[in-house]
Amino acid sequence: MKTVIYARYSEGGNQTEQSIEGQIRECKQYAKAHDLTIVDSYIDRHITGKSDNRPQFQKMIKDSSKHLFDAVIVWKTDRFARNRYDSAIYKNQLKKNGVKVFYAKENIPDGPEGIILESMLEGMAEYYSAELSQKIRRGMRESAHKCHVTGGYLALGYKIGPDKSFEIDEQQASIVQKIFKMYDQGESITEICAELNAIDAKTARGGQFNKNSLRTILKNEKYIGVYDSQGVRVEDGVPAIIDRALFDRIQQRISAVRKAPARKKAKIDYYLSGKLYCGSCGAGMAGEYGTGKHGEKHYYYNCTNKKRLKTCDRKAVRKDWIESLVVGATQEYILQPGKLESIAKRCVEVQAQDTSQNDELRALQKQLSETKTHIKNLMAAIEQGIVTKTTKKRLSELEAAQEQIEYNIEECSIRQPDLAEQDIRFLLSQFRRETHEPLEEYTEKIIKTFVNSVRLFDDHVIVAYNLVNEKNELESSFLKFLSDPENLDKSGIPGCSDLELFGGDDGSRTRVRR
Repeated sequence: MKTVIYARYSEGGNQTEQSIEGQIRECKQYAKAHDLTIVDSYIDRHITGKSDNRPQFQKMIKDSSKHLFDAVIVWKTDRFARNRYDSAIYKNQLKKNGVKVFYAKENIPDGPEGIILESMLEGMAEYYSAELSQKIRRGMRESAHKCHVTGGYLALGYKIGPDKSFEIDEQQASIVQKIFKMYDQGESITEICAELNAIDAKTARGGQFNKNSLRTILKNEKYIGVYDSQGVRVEDGVPAIIDRALFDRIQQRISAVRKAPARKKAKIDYYLSGKLYCGSCGAGMAGEYGTGKHGEKHYYYNCTNKKRLKTCDRKAVRKDWIESLVVGATQEYILQPGKLESIAKRCVEVQAQDTSQNDELRALQKQLSETKTHIKNLMAAIEQGIVTKTTKKRLSELEAAQEQIEYNIEECSIRQPDLAEQDIRFLLSQFRRETHEPLEEYTEKIIKTFVNSVRLFDDHVIVAYNLVNEKNELESSFLKFLSDPENLDKSGIPGCSDLELFGGDDGSRTRVRR
């Protein structure tokens, strides 16, 4: 699994074990123990975790969408985000990009129940994000009907007019025309990039040209006057830079040289990665696969000490078997009315203990008040006849700033939802699998939320859950296999028809069929 490290330390001289070197060392040890391959590091120095203005952190989030890595290792939770709410939002964003987050020195981020609460918040964050997006899209659609700029980077060759409409930037437009002309004359994308970069021409974002940026330009209908934004499409809604006949010839050539897309390999997720440990030596068990004599693939978890150091005799265990076992036991032990009610109460307590102040929201509200005051003073000056080009420009800037600050306040306000006990109970009840829910998604959800660690022995498994008992210890279930010596499992675990589950506050046993 391709993995990156994120490390950070705040301003101040007393760093000691929290130094970058110490964090990276611990993260590398974790990666080695769990058979993860480090491919890169993102490091923010002298930057507080209370701010999202962390260049390397934001670069890591952005790069996750490019599928450059599959996981992120962080020393501890406080290196990742300023509070549990932001952590849920960013982890949810990474999850959408197929990236997992591991903590090198914390199996229990912000307390065991904090993991469950964070899972609840991830779902709420996704809901609120969708709600906010709806509001933003409504405003953008209104602008789109007027063929106005609705945000984001402008296409090369355009600038924003006084009324937020598109205007041609003559200097940039000449570069766009050059690109289309060169490609129409038979030059390759590689050749065009080389020539543009040689004369120090820049993209709309101020960078060098590459194959992706050039293809984007060549396929952009805006250059023939088509406005297309927020579901609104208007012919001749934008001043054209390229002749339609030329544009159509370019599209025909692109279509002719397009190669068939490569077939993507199926991605297999090992949901117990970072949580499954060998009972014999204590090392992590990493996912791997083998190919049978007929070409079929078999997926396993294997002890890293056995694989790398040859110091352990633990046999590999089938992926689907152990994951199914853990999920089934969790359903029997955790997803019961009494237990869910207890979890909900603990989550409320954990949430109440989070006393972090929302300095960002207060700062934004102060900034909004000051901006409104500036606008009010400027309007008073205009009413008195003091009107210049500078006055108009400043008013436009302040109004744009007010709009942005109000958006930031709304985003910040919904970022920290306060979940009541009944809300948490409802969200927890959704963990009972629906008949239509894909097994893979359900397995990931259950293991990620409730399972803290799993230790695999020859004749039993110990599952530790994200809950603490009266002694402030993790609640655990002891799964004892009922062996059938005549039906040994090829994975190295004795075959069995059922198992006994020991655990819970009352020490009761539950028999789980297998």
